[in-house]
Amino acid sequence: MPVRSIETPSSSFLIAYKLNLSGHTGNLSGSGLQVPTQKRRIQSMGIENATTSVRVLCRKLLISRNDPGLLQWLIGSPFFPPFTIISTLRCVEALPPDFSKESDDLRTLLPKGFEVIGALIVSNSSADSEKTAREAVEASRKLRSFLYGSESRDLVGAVADLSADSVRYFVSRYGSSTRIESVDDVVYEDQSEKYLWESGCILRCHLPIKLPVYCPVDNPKEAEDMYLRSVDAIADRFRDPQVTYLIQTLNEHTTEVLHPVVLHGRELDFKTDIRNTGVSSEPADEAGAKSLACLYFCSKSEALSSFTSIEEDADKIQISVLLNRSENFPQPATPFAEYFPASKETKLLIADFKLDVLCYAAKDFPLKQAVAKLIIPGLIDQLYTLKNLFLPNLLGQHPLLRPYHFSPPGVLHPVTVIYDVSCGETEMKQVEVRRSLHLRLGLPFDRPLLRIVNAINLSTQKDRTRGTSICSPILKDVHLGIPSSEVSGGVISTVQGSYEYYHYLQDGFDDLGWGCAYRSLQTLVSWFRLQHYTSIDVPSHREIQQSLVEIEDKKPSFIGSREWIGAIELGFVLDKLLDVTCKVINVGSGAELPEKCRELALHFENQGTPVMIGGGVLAYTLLGVHYNEANGDCAFLILDPHYTGSDDLKKIINGGWCGWKKAVDSKGRHFFLQDKFYNLLLPQRPNIV
Repeated sequence: MPVRSIETPSSSFLIAYKLNLSGHTGNLSGSGLQVPTQKRRIQSMGIENATTSVRVLCRKLLISRNDPGLLQWLIGSPFFPPFTIISTLRCVEALPPDFSKESDDLRTLLPKGFEVIGALIVSNSSADSEKTAREAVEASRKLRSFLYGSESRDLVGAVADLSADSVRYFVSRYGSSTRIESVDDVVYEDQSEKYLWESGCILRCHLPIKLPVYCPVDNPKEAEDMYLRSVDAIADRFRDPQVTYLIQTLNEHTTEVLHPVVLHGRELDFKTDIRNTGVSSEPADEAGAKSLACLYFCSKSEALSSFTSIEEDADKIQISVLLNRSENFPQPATPFAEYFPASKETKLLIADFKLDVLCYAAKDFPLKQAVAKLIIPGLIDQLYTLKNLFLPNLLGQHPLLRPYHFSPPGVLHPVTVIYDVSCGETEMKQVEVRRSLHLRLGLPFDRPLLRIVNAINLSTQKDRTRGTSICSPILKDVHLGIPSSEVSGGVISTVQGSYEYYHYLQDGFDDLGWGCAYRSLQTLVSWFRLQHYTSIDVPSHREIQQSLVEIEDKKPSFIGSREWIGAIELGFVLDKLLDVTCKVINVGSGAELPEKCRELALHFENQGTPVMIGGGVLAYTLLGVHYNEANGDCAFLILDPHYTGSDDLKKIINGGWCGWKKAVDSKGRHFFLQDKFYNLLLPQRPNIV
């Protein structure tokens, strides 16, 4: 069989895909192996003289030394060359896996437009890589049979050899299940996001469904059958000739007026394979709805200068489902109702389905094929997933099942998760669901990356701001533009993630002379909000005081007062409102603070949270330290809540309200009070998902 080669851009070179596994801790919490950034030609692996190429877009493989036998699914797309690996998803089942459960999980998780194209197995030995690769191919072939039915593509089998610190790739051609070919060329894409999103777009379809079913109360089996038949009837309606699909842009950055496109069910082709679908090259003004491509609704700019997020940079298309009932009545008619009396006692069940489907398509993919091959199968799959989750509680308390879409770090494509929102996010049932997802996606176990507040927001800016009050935004991350410190050499350790800058007189509230610690606490809470550890609002001064009264640290008269609070009180409030524990460092005087720089540097490197410093009647927020261990020289990155001006970033930076401060400056002036003791409050990052 001839071997196909993949064309690569002239700027791309071929690399040796060899990973350094030595010293790897085995922790899957976000520390996946990094692919080398340099590109060089890989040497022949000697099995066969093949010229096939594998292109790797994902930055990491979720491999650890403690996981021999680990199986990972390799994810690609029908819109890319056949051996392009976009991501990897860990098989959380023990080998051999439960293919039925794996297929159910991946059917929910993976948007249409992405697919399983192979598997990788971690091995302790290179003795028989070809045999291991065959096992990986066979596992992916079996999973595909559960996911997609018939098998019709070439597959990748990869082996991570721990003894040789390398990954080897093989391919199995469709129609030749016993023969595999070694891959000589592996290309790693440096700008993976641009590669993916310059040529592709997101399609979204949101469809709420309320399904009423009258069921006999004394016959659960009959009730189940009626429910299942009703769901099947809805699934059939998606392919009904009378269904209409309204297609509109979700892009806010386009200046063109793009008219919606209407497609009717009778115009859709459900038989043609997605890989055999031709692209649409007709200009938009000459093409009808039947031949328009997704590109019609996409940005016409040639290239992405950078990629920030799916919400900001990906082209997005909204598809709405409409049912045209008037075609059943060619002549005007009066509405009527029919009455069917029940022969036995019945109960009305209402299944509340909120379908929300994301798909990925090439921009030159025809719109009608995108609806037929991506949106409709996605709706049907999600409907049946919700049906199965709903079924065990059919006659009892119904779960509130809602799909959410996420774009976690390190995963190039979005993923979809269905949560039961009747359970609180901190309930153990939900925590275990998220923990399993973190494991599958290779995400760290101390970052809340898949909570509802992290979900992708695809609504337009107009929708997001509708009904909200207009107020001045709080400045974020003001330290990013400050001048460097006066310390030479050494290491700079700073806060990890974003925060908001709270200071005196903000929002028209007069706390001049007494509210600096309150403002520092607000900055700390904002960090936990922006890192999605909590969804509570940043507390006001009164709410902070109320919390201290509720835990009986203060008397009721404290509420509404102008009394100072310190680091210890801030720790009490963080514990009550956020369930966050804190470490406290006591320092006898300001002169001793430089002695704590090493400890503070470790805090910023390991915990990454902002620190509150309280001494005398003053409070500051510490955002980092610059520490030279060789000579003990150090500087503190201070965010000063005593600022009273407007939120003008230039004014704040030039005035030194956020900047590097040495304990003693070049003129001999002391920043910290020499005759006052200090308490440093170090919030600890919660170990939660």
